[in-house]
Amino acid sequence: MEVTAPDGRAGAADNFGAGGRWLLAVAKNVAIAGGLVFVGLVAMSLASIVGRKLFAWPVPGDVELLQMCAAFASSSFFAYCHMANGDVKVDFFTHNLAPRIVARLDASGSFLVGAFGTLVAWRTAVGALAVHEVGETSAVLGIPIWIAQSLMVPGFALLAVAGFYMCAHRVRVSLRRMAQPPRRPRP
Repeated sequence: MEVTAPDGRAGAADNFGAGGRWLLAVAKNVAIAGGLVFVGLVAMSLASIVGRKLFAWPVPGDVELLQMCAAFASSSFFAYCHMANGDVKVDFFTHNLAPRIVARLDASGSFLVGAFGTLVAWRTAVGALAVHEVGETSAVLGIPIWIAQSLMVPGFALLAVAGFYMCAHRVRVSLRRMAQPPRRPRP
């Protein structure tokens, strides 16, 4: 899979320093783990549906497992998506701006992603602790709910780190572009 760098060139890891390449690799591996969890959930759901229809034997607690595991798996994709420029961007208003201005706007957006990741990781952790204190469990399998909630925290924390890293990276790109003379349009 070809990854686009934050400045629009192919090969994002080429543009990052050693820390950025490491962060990208971690984010990619976490996303792959989340994808494998989804594959497992699909297999479990198929087994449950076929078992229910053909043998009157569903997988006990299949919906509970689906909800808990899908929450973790979903949170695992965000950091890689952001580092690979997979975010949805509406550049209708910015496509004619100078590249350094676009880089600054992208840096601001990445800062907001980092702040959002921090906020969601913090509140998810607080929620998991609160659920742990009351001892809430799932109805069928009796799995403690706090475990599923706490498994989302690393994905959101990784999103926060990725957002702040990409903010700093895009600021560096913006400063490099400021040092370059502006391109003149060809007649």
